[in-house]
Amino acid sequence: MNRLLIVEDDENLALLYQSALKRAYFSTEIARNGLEALDILDKQHIDLIISDIMMPDMDGYELADSLRSAGFDLPILFITAKDRFEDKKRGFDLGVDDYMVKPIDVKEMILRVEALLRRAQIVHEQELTVGQTTLSQATYQVESPTLTENLPQKEFLLLYKLLSYPNKIFTRQQLMDEIWGMDSDSDERTIDVHIKRLRNRFANNSDFSIETIRGLGYKAVVQA
Repeated sequence: MNRLLIVEDDENLALLYQSALKRAYFSTEIARNGLEALDILDKQHIDLIISDIMMPDMDGYELADSLRSAGFDLPILFITAKDRFEDKKRGFDLGVDDYMVKPIDVKEMILRVEALLRRAQIVHEQELTVGQTTLSQATYQVESPTLTENLPQKEFLLLYKLLSYPNKIFTRQQLMDEIWGMDSDSDERTIDVHIKRLRNRFANNSDFSIETIRGLGYKAVVQA
């Protein structure tokens, strides 16, 4: 599940965007300005940013300039009331990938987000297929020739995350932040418990396995 960062000081708009993105199976974080956005980016992985321009403390232009200067190449979509050609040119000159002028159609926003993720070669699908195993985000169902089962939400999201990035090592803390949220009271041992359950469920699945990387965390290995 891709994680998007909404940078918008208008709370109602931020919640509107968040609601639409969640219905499209995106995970979201919200920041009220560029400084809060940088703080979130420092702590967790973000796949794409949706940002206003006119915000206090650090505006959208400053945020984009800071990210591109630091070598961050994640897609950035500006959604703003600034509709002059000069405003758009400044955004694109700073490295922004797309630009929408308020008021917007949130359905069009979803289409643009999906296009930007495809361009960045980041996969956002409601289904993930690994060999003969299919995972459906809409139902949290995992279907294979030997087993069809609806998983508890956290187990499904944990498995989906690992299988979306085969051979990538995730620390327990990264998985906690991604799936349980940074404000969760659960500790990292929760990950171990869920991994054990997943291994037991899919012990006979020949399409993938979940490996422990001692001292680091876990990774999924997909069978060729």
